[in-house]
Amino acid sequence: MKERTGILLVNLGTPASPHPKDVHRYLSEFLMDGRVIDKPWLQRFLLVRGLIVPFRYKSSAKAYQQIWTDEGSPLLVHGKRLRHALQQELGESFIVELGMCYQNPSIESALENLLGSGISRLLILPLYPHYASATTGSVNEKVMNILSRRAIIPKVTFIDQFFEHPGLINAFCEVAKKYSFSDYDHFLFSFHGLPERQLTQIDCHGRCLATKNCCEKISFYNKNCYSAQCYATATAIAKTLEIPEERYTICFQSRLGKEPWLSPYTSQTINDCAKQQKNKLLVFCPSFVCDCLETLYEIGIEYAHDFKKAGGENLTLVEGLNEHPSWIQGIKKILLENCSSA
Repeated sequence: MKERTGILLVNLGTPASPHPKDVHRYLSEFLMDGRVIDKPWLQRFLLVRGLIVPFRYKSSAKAYQQIWTDEGSPLLVHGKRLRHALQQELGESFIVELGMCYQNPSIESALENLLGSGISRLLILPLYPHYASATTGSVNEKVMNILSRRAIIPKVTFIDQFFEHPGLINAFCEVAKKYSFSDYDHFLFSFHGLPERQLTQIDCHGRCLATKNCCEKISFYNKNCYSAQCYATATAIAKTLEIPEERYTICFQSRLGKEPWLSPYTSQTINDCAKQQKNKLLVFCPSFVCDCLETLYEIGIEYAHDFKKAGGENLTLVEGLNEHPSWIQGIKKILLENCSSA
């Protein structure tokens, strides 16, 4: 019998529908993850169930309603298409499944399908280019917990990050080539933010955020730093597309709560651009390989509106990689490289 390799693609998750009760259920599961809000359980429970979710779920439901498609949640729709295209590309020596960290299809159901197919090896690919405990770390923990209950565990490879992989960089560049860069005054690379505290927690050398520019270049000391990885991705894309350094800004979105998060904040950056008469912005979101609430709504609708309100003319979102042919080839290369090195 020919040996087969299992591929588990994992993304964050999505509500079952944009109805408030489903959004409430999704947010409750997501935010109660101890790696997402890394506080003691009781404190996290009171914060999430007593404050954050009750005050956010209705507005979040309205946001989801604006991006929901006839096929369903964009994140899940693109995820399924990606899984299908990758399965076609890799062939019958591989079995590709899609799982979501929260809600459905669950990581556990996807793993059950893979393990039930008699695979001899398993590759776990969280669809997050940059490592963070709240994203990739949470996926890996869930996978290990599920596998720990199995009598037989196949050989497992975790792909923790691919922030500088040519497959990722080239795919973003291919997607962006449809835009005429001369039409824009400035470019933003907007990444999902994290509390600064979560960066300093993983610092073993006492250098994290110690200087203003410590994240701008990858080194031995910050190679596991989420922020430094984001800077490396943006720099690689800008260099490939020949965008001069003075024409782009790296910023961070989706802040939650009042504690310091990675800055500059995207919300403030777009206001600054409007004041500086940088009236036409093109925005990349390289921490999201699939379009979702944070790209389609937060950037494409909410921030586009805020930019015009601040005096700007037009804010354009570069769509996610989704199931773009260049991204299919990029993921294939990432997976095959990890197969050969396993």
